[in-house]
Amino acid sequence: MDMPPKPDWHRLIRSGNRIYIGSGVSVPNALIDDLIEHRSGFNDLQLIHGHTLSPHRWVERQYGQLFSVNTFFIGDEKVRQAVAEGRVDYTPIKHTEISSLFASDSLPLDAALVMVTPPDEYGYCSLGTSLAVSMAAAKQARHVIAQINPALPRTNGYTHLHISEFSACIEMEQKLPVFTPKVVGTEAGRIGQYLATLIDDGATLQVGFGAAPRSVLDYLHNHKDLGVHSGMIFDGFVELFKSGVINNRRKSFHPGKILTSACYGSQELYDFVDNNPHVEFYPAGYIESQANISRNDNMVSINNALQVDLAGQVVSDSVGYHFFSGIGGQVDFINGAANSKGGKPIVALKSTANEGTVSRIVPHISEGAGIVNIRSNVHYVVTEYGIASLKGKSIRERALELIRIAHPAFREELLHEVRKNYWVPDYQKSVPMEIPEFGRQQVKTVTLGNTRFKLRPLNPADERYLQAFFYSLTKETLRLRYSQIPANMTREKSCTLVSVDQANDLALCIVREREPEMHIEAVGRFYRIESDNSCEAAFVTREDYQGKGMAKALLKEMIKVATDRGLSKMKAYVLTENKPMLRVFESHGFKRLPSDDTHEVLLELALGIEQ
Repeated sequence: MDMPPKPDWHRLIRSGNRIYIGSGVSVPNALIDDLIEHRSGFNDLQLIHGHTLSPHRWVERQYGQLFSVNTFFIGDEKVRQAVAEGRVDYTPIKHTEISSLFASDSLPLDAALVMVTPPDEYGYCSLGTSLAVSMAAAKQARHVIAQINPALPRTNGYTHLHISEFSACIEMEQKLPVFTPKVVGTEAGRIGQYLATLIDDGATLQVGFGAAPRSVLDYLHNHKDLGVHSGMIFDGFVELFKSGVINNRRKSFHPGKILTSACYGSQELYDFVDNNPHVEFYPAGYIESQANISRNDNMVSINNALQVDLAGQVVSDSVGYHFFSGIGGQVDFINGAANSKGGKPIVALKSTANEGTVSRIVPHISEGAGIVNIRSNVHYVVTEYGIASLKGKSIRERALELIRIAHPAFREELLHEVRKNYWVPDYQKSVPMEIPEFGRQQVKTVTLGNTRFKLRPLNPADERYLQAFFYSLTKETLRLRYSQIPANMTREKSCTLVSVDQANDLALCIVREREPEMHIEAVGRFYRIESDNSCEAAFVTREDYQGKGMAKALLKEMIKVATDRGLSKMKAYVLTENKPMLRVFESHGFKRLPSDDTHEVLLELALGIEQ
């Protein structure tokens, strides 16, 4: 089979032509070097590309007259600096829209420089590890010029070009750059743990760039039957696939296959995708199509952000006026997951930047920053301080949810700022607080029967949920809890009950999340009594779950917290007729004390004694 000739650049292109450079880890550096070597007579060649891992010779100042560069995604500090200095243009655009630019008069291509594998026995070469935009560019360009690289993995899917489609080529081996992510720190690790709680068995995953989204891969080893439909895959996917956690068995779109457009990682990852029948690569127009994404039931999309305001607007490609990355596939994956049956669009980020001096949860977007995802798109925002559930929430509820997961050092300021615009009422004065004794992971999972629930602090964002909980209780349950039947539960009263100084008193709840809503099923409290260093405890449980162990689970945690705080004893007042509640307290060692009230029993537990 005849090989195309080596590039005769002056025959193939001329000054002012627009040239696409293959992206990802498949940048054809040998072609760039050869073009630079033969640059005599060329000026203002327009180079366009996406995210690239490369030495990036084309953005160096010395080639400023040779190349005019436009990038769709800023993934490297060298390119980022060139954009900041005005030497390189940045075009914010979704991956799925780029191919239409090539096919129209917007950005027609004179040439596409791509990296491919050696041809097979039929003359077909594979584009390997980076399909996102390269296939569209190769199909639309007037000339396709290839670097044939024996080190490039041959991948399955829609990745092949016939050697007859190349106007010229260079055979040059080029080791793929290794993408070594930063070691997942403590904050990212906690984010990963929270993210893992949002992923059900059988879910299909998309994970974007960034330590926060990627951290979830370290905490999925006990999950089952996960699938992958992601714009990119990393090393963490390989380990989960080899252990059987990822098997794509329950995917509803391309079952049995990992679907992706690109991979970034170690040589082990590149070896994994090489001729692997379980992994298929497709262009971004297919992988990141919202319609295709939503065809996956239980689609979970996890993407990074640089800033989120208290209404839920997301900034992910800029820091103020400073462009940082790109839009890529985030918008399409967020919307696709939102339209999936059981889907969850999630944004994950560390709560602070600049070594903790700047909050990434902000009252308003920074001047110059661009909103990538509007406030209605994202259902969950996750930081190292927890999960904010935004779907169906009012502006007031969104603000309180997001303040709850902001860094504690900034919560008071955020509440102050958001009250200026009446996003929360005047009576809302308390910021969410952690329970110190719970540590940084403030949510605990409790399994009662065959159902899993979350046990966590009650907080100001629960105002509406507590109100709904109160009105769901029967008059009899209210009478047994309060010794009378309260007339109402106004939002102001509910706000007071959820605004707790958790370092002094304690308020816990057990919740069950039923998409798209969350329900409080039980509440447990104690109030500290300073005069004798004791506390008084009380519970109320939704009727459907009475006798199922919720009060016991709450009491166990309350006793532990009270003991850790050095309180001397815990008291409880229970109506004599409320025998189930009496049994709960007595099963934990509470003793009945003499009382003149025949209708009420006083119980007491000496703390610090092994139960």
